[in-house]
Amino acid sequence: MQFDIDLGGGTAVVVLVAILAALAYLPLTYRDKTLWHSALKTVPVAVFAGSAAVQGAPGLLVAGLALSALGDWALSRPFERAFMAGLVSFALAHLCYFGLFIGLVETWRILPVILLIGFALSSELWLAPFTGHMRWPVRVYVGLICAMVAAALSLPDLFRLASVGALLFMASDLILALQMFRMSPDTKRARWAGYALWTLYILGQMTILFAFVGVKPHG
Repeated sequence: MQFDIDLGGGTAVVVLVAILAALAYLPLTYRDKTLWHSALKTVPVAVFAGSAAVQGAPGLLVAGLALSALGDWALSRPFERAFMAGLVSFALAHLCYFGLFIGLVETWRILPVILLIGFALSSELWLAPFTGHMRWPVRVYVGLICAMVAAALSLPDLFRLASVGALLFMASDLILALQMFRMSPDTKRARWAGYALWTLYILGQMTILFAFVGVKPHG
């Protein structure tokens, strides 16, 4: 099956604004967390959420995007409470996406489910021991994103773009986990990790949006 992206003029402008904001934020991923930094980081996915709402997208999609935008703001602030608020916001976003996807699943694909369970369990070796007092919140988060991706990978072909988007989203979260808990923040590797996770994250959110808005399958 192939897909044609068919965005109306207004939607195309909105998506362009979001992409330009995301590109403008890219070099700031490793800078000090100022209010300007936070505002710019929040714009792209907030714009996606607004666009989805205006076009009558499913409420769970709009909620997932809006909660993600709130998480972007929170994670960009230099406070531990803000980090926890961001973690909760993204966990709720994954729950929204899971609810959206599971309602469309006709048959579960067993192999991806098994692989994702294995990935979640493996995080007890390479991630959990390094998370300190954040261990249980991180464990819950890992479980939620794996459940969301499992549902996404079991979607019918009509929503295959959402499967791709969910994988990109998970890849960005994987890099974020390594950056936060396994890398020194003042290294070139951490800087490039920031570029990669932001790019994958925006592409993931945009692809999930396109799976429900502005894309027509054919073939």
